[in-house]
Amino acid sequence: MDEIKIPKRILTSLMNSISAGVVPRSGAPFIAIGREDEIKTFASDLENVADGGAGMRFIIGKYGSGKSFLIQLMRGYALEKGFITADADLSPERRLCGTKGTGRATFKEIMKNLASKSSPDGGALNGIITKWFSNLQYEATCEGLSPDTDEFSRAVTGKVVSALRVLQEQVGGFDFARVLMKYYRAQHEGDDEMCALCLKWLRGEYTTKTEAKNYLSVGSIIDDENWYDFIKLYAVFFRLIGYKGFVVFIDECVNLYKISNRISRENNYEKILAMFNDTLQCKAEGLELILGGTPQFLEDSRRGIYSYEALRSRLFDGRFENTEYKNLIGPVIRLKRLSDAELFALIARITRLHGQLYGIEERITTDEMRAFLELCLKRAGADVMITPREIIRDYITLLNILMQNPTANAASVLKTNVITLSTEKKEEASQNTDFDPEDIEI
Repeated sequence: MDEIKIPKRILTSLMNSISAGVVPRSGAPFIAIGREDEIKTFASDLENVADGGAGMRFIIGKYGSGKSFLIQLMRGYALEKGFITADADLSPERRLCGTKGTGRATFKEIMKNLASKSSPDGGALNGIITKWFSNLQYEATCEGLSPDTDEFSRAVTGKVVSALRVLQEQVGGFDFARVLMKYYRAQHEGDDEMCALCLKWLRGEYTTKTEAKNYLSVGSIIDDENWYDFIKLYAVFFRLIGYKGFVVFIDECVNLYKISNRISRENNYEKILAMFNDTLQCKAEGLELILGGTPQFLEDSRRGIYSYEALRSRLFDGRFENTEYKNLIGPVIRLKRLSDAELFALIARITRLHGQLYGIEERITTDEMRAFLELCLKRAGADVMITPREIIRDYITLLNILMQNPTANAASVLKTNVITLSTEKKEEASQNTDFDPEDIEI
């Protein structure tokens, strides 16, 4: 691979993130290795969404296996293709279904992380709506109307009303359209306070209907019960104003598995069932839902999704599926361990990026990189338990030691066990290290 110059800000953020075991928010494609099939499957889903369809996928993998990294890759791919994306991590305070604001908290997180191609880091709602208003004004100008005339104002208002009429057919669409109309008028009149009040409603930040009634004269708010209906409504709205669709990523779904109360846990699984049925029965339009979780979240028969029979019957692996073959057509995508060759390509890529970040010539040879990887893979259980996170963290530690200690070399560092390999001892040591670094494209 030819040398790629990455902006210092992105490269610094990327290397700091992966060295700490954190999924990078930006720069993920620069270290993407070995997930081509999953990305192709996602690309196929997006084509369906762009045509007005909907879909739902479960990305299942162990901690550190790369599911959150894959989600960030998918998010970047969707943005490049003209979709609106949003992502949220579930937690004890953020659930799919709950009381005391836990469902609404998930919606607020989704809105906070709303992103477009021009605003990839989140907080894009205001820009998206403003851009739509500007496009309508441009259309009126192209029709020969002068921006300073009442006729121009009436024409643009008519375009807004005409577009929003479609939304009123959706659940919650009437009040949604009213707030958007108020937002347009406030922006046209330069009323920044009213614009802020409208955005607050659109982001789900009102806590009582009385508050919304007093400020905006609307009788509803986005709450724990209806937040998912507004996700579907936003998907329709984004397609209406020119985007290809809405892709929502919900990670850390293992937090639903951790809910101790059975009724509360099953209520969340019932919400997943509703989402699954909506997307597969075409009750949602232009919406793709991606849920990330661990094998326990999916497979545990007491507390996981498989404990909820209606979901188990839909998501359970077919009788012919096993760990030897991939099946990326079904709703569940299980992340397999990267091959030894892919892991070698990964650490070779990281070597180049580390040298580029610090402006140095890395003091590690191909044979030493291979020795490091073989040491990782010979640990007990590495054939199934080793994860990219563990290898990356330990390898960057090795590079940092070599950079800061000019008299050290990779062989001596590995021999003295300065690097602490954290692979769990689960099964017999892997013997599958038969790869030739010369054959790997990095």
